[in-house]
Amino acid sequence: MKNNPNIKSFDQHIDEQYGIKGTKSRDEFESGYEAFKLGITLQQLRHEEGLTQEQLANKCGTTKSYISRIENNASDIRLSTIIRIFKQGFGKDLRLTIN
Repeated sequence: MKNNPNIKSFDQHIDEQYGIKGTKSRDEFESGYEAFKLGITLQQLRHEEGLTQEQLANKCGTTKSYISRIENNASDIRLSTIIRIFKQGFGKDLRLTIN
């Protein structure tokens, strides 16, 4: 079976759409993607625990709208609040990786 030259890898597609790693457009894309993953992770944990946004907010001392902002990929979220949400809301530690 021959390879189709029109089929690209995911990495090739991202390079074409957002530029190669280290370019401004790629860095902006990857930064946004990390925020998106954080919001999805929060939402998945909340659903697994059977919590509404309001219930989670009450456990963590924040507001339902703040939880919603995180889940919907908002920017300018305070790291200390994110850490508190995962710790108080789910009993989990948040770990950051620097590459």
